[in-house]
Amino acid sequence: MSGAQKGRRWSQPGLSLGGQALFLLPPGLRRAAPPPPPPPGRAMGLRGALLLPLLLALGGLRGGGAQEGGAQAGHLLELSLGKFETVLLNKTAPALAVLRNIGSNVTVVIFQIHTHYKNVIVSFDKKPFANSSGTGADTGLVSVLRSQQTVCTWYLQAEDADRVLSTAVSFPYTEKDPIPGGCNLEFNLDIDPNIYLDYNLVTTHIKFAPANLGYARDTKAPSCDSGTSQESRWRLSYDVYQYFLPENDLSEAVLVSHMRKMSEVQSIRAHGIKIMTLTSQDKTDLYFSSLPGQGVIYNIIVRDPLWNTSAAYVPVHTYTCSLSGVEGNCQTSRKLSTKIFFTILVVLGLFVCFLGHRFWKTDLFFMGFIFTACFCFIAISKTELSYDVNLGLTAAAGVVGGLLLVAYWWRFGFVPLCMLIVGLDLGFLVACITFFTPLGDYKVFQDDAVFWVTFCCVALIVPIVCVGCPRLLNILTCGIIGSYTIVLATACYMNTSLSYIGTDLLRRILNENFRKAYVSVPFQSNDFILLAVWAMLAIGGITVQLRRERCEPPFPPQPYRIWKRERERRITNILDPSHHVPPLRERIQSKLSQMKDYFRKEQPAGERTPLLL
Repeated sequence: MSGAQKGRRWSQPGLSLGGQALFLLPPGLRRAAPPPPPPPGRAMGLRGALLLPLLLALGGLRGGGAQEGGAQAGHLLELSLGKFETVLLNKTAPALAVLRNIGSNVTVVIFQIHTHYKNVIVSFDKKPFANSSGTGADTGLVSVLRSQQTVCTWYLQAEDADRVLSTAVSFPYTEKDPIPGGCNLEFNLDIDPNIYLDYNLVTTHIKFAPANLGYARDTKAPSCDSGTSQESRWRLSYDVYQYFLPENDLSEAVLVSHMRKMSEVQSIRAHGIKIMTLTSQDKTDLYFSSLPGQGVIYNIIVRDPLWNTSAAYVPVHTYTCSLSGVEGNCQTSRKLSTKIFFTILVVLGLFVCFLGHRFWKTDLFFMGFIFTACFCFIAISKTELSYDVNLGLTAAAGVVGGLLLVAYWWRFGFVPLCMLIVGLDLGFLVACITFFTPLGDYKVFQDDAVFWVTFCCVALIVPIVCVGCPRLLNILTCGIIGSYTIVLATACYMNTSLSYIGTDLLRRILNENFRKAYVSVPFQSNDFILLAVWAMLAIGGITVQLRRERCEPPFPPQPYRIWKRERERRITNILDPSHHVPPLRERIQSKLSQMKDYFRKEQPAGERTPLLL
């Protein structure tokens, strides 16, 4: 049975009176009055005589429920085109939403309902079936109107909760407007205007059914596979829009207020961010980078260039985390181990930002730590270890890498190799910033070969350009990377888009679908403040170190040569007190003998030999 046939059946007045619902009516929401009895003297006939006791009984039930505050009574939800209505649903008693007085120029009505995170069911039948209902936190149905039809009805109920607050709205479209989801071949509904969304910590995947051309009432729908000419649905194009909710705000009131901006065509264009335009030949599934804890609304506008008309799908939202589950909850997604790791890192990073070049060994340890930790994190993440174990092993590997770089400098003192590691750290960050911009969203970079060749070229430019001035390169690296740790540490306590500069590279390496993802992040007040703090710390650290080191040697002398020269001097100079210091072996033996004496039992004092006569 098609969607149009279902709409015809439920629009009959006799059937629309039987729906009962459990509502919490907000101020201004009209209640449907019980049907009045026929006026005296009017011939009702046999059908009217049979229905009259039933109508009076329903009227009595509604009246009793109203006296109890509406907690146990069923009410009709009266809708107006384009007007949002709030309704409280439950699982046991479906609510009946009614839209009346539909104009004759309207051929299609799209009904949609939205909740914070709990699923609701919207159906053409009081008992929902798979091919006549939709389920989700953001779901809707398309009612195709027949000739002379002026009323549409839909049944609403919660899926598995007792009380679910939801927002419902309906939008009209004419015969020249395209029909969202009109050429559905993948999902259950004949006409499916919904956007289906699933996510993980790396990517968010949305897919939708292709649209069809509009048509007049009581006419046959255009064929979806009649050809690819401009007279068919292949002329349609799809504009994909994205809208970011305010950062660090997961409240239901904020979602409802902003969802209204992404439901109608004109409002979507005014408030949403246009991501891309798809043709009918493109696939109708898209990937976006996941932003855990950040609310995002997606919607699609289908356009008919011949008639210059358009229609909107049912918007869908996500926080890329669970608002109700124990695991992966939005409130507990930031682990304690992550906070400890980056809090320690930011202390070392700020020290290096202002004093890195003077304390050269600490600088080398910090750069070696970052270089080694990144590669080890990628290698360890491919195993099945838990996150905390992975982070602990990463920290241990970073410490070993930092100590090895310091040991290399102490023994060999070869500045170019040390500066290569330092320059690569800065080069990787510069390359990540480059692909964090809209440049990274070009389709050519979805090819791994093109992406990695370009990324490596950008990363190598930094040490190559600064090869003639290694001290400047080191100071720049200390200032920029050392101050960036404040961004990473802040991301452990609140949402910030700047943290994805470094993590997007790791997500691309660890997840195959991320190369197809559109990397889009919000820049809101928190991000601008944090960006200003990062810039001020970087500029301040670079300026302080340049002024302090302008009269000093570029790099300290090799530690091994100094130690060797001092040892030679101590051996040959008998006047030096250190010349008389015993060898290391003798000193160790002396310490061990002292420890043995400490544990030896003390002998009692006094004469113990017998006296000689």
